[in-house]
Amino acid sequence: MTDFLAEIYPWTKSLHVISVISWMAGLFYLPRLFVHHAEKVEVGSDTDQLFQMMEYKLLRVIMNPAMISTWVFGLCLVFTPGIVDWSLGWPWVKAAAVLGMTWFHHWLGYRRKEFERGENIRAGRTYRIMNEVPTVFMIVIVVMVIVRPF
Repeated sequence: MTDFLAEIYPWTKSLHVISVISWMAGLFYLPRLFVHHAEKVEVGSDTDQLFQMMEYKLLRVIMNPAMISTWVFGLCLVFTPGIVDWSLGWPWVKAAAVLGMTWFHHWLGYRRKEFERGENIRAGRTYRIMNEVPTVFMIVIVVMVIVRPF
């Protein structure tokens, strides 16, 4: 199996990067939708229904598959011989940031369900602040993978 992973490494890496880009796009966009939904939309209105449909499709059709494929291809890279040296510090920091990114994804999913039930209690400002979370995780992940500082 590891020989096979080594042979398809360029494809795995490419598909991983494509998946990450798709996932990040959703992680950046969904909180922005929540900002406008929380600030400008009356619960039960046609606009509320439109926002709910957009949020649902973004999460279920784009973000969930992108997150899953990011994890699948990322784990394939982890198991490819010679790619990750777990005796160093950078892969552990990256792994923690990826877990944090996954937590954020699920946090957004719970918030979407609150909007769906008409139970959102958070102000647009909360979603503006939380919109910075994936940026911090992305910076940590990219620096760990490219610079490998330790």
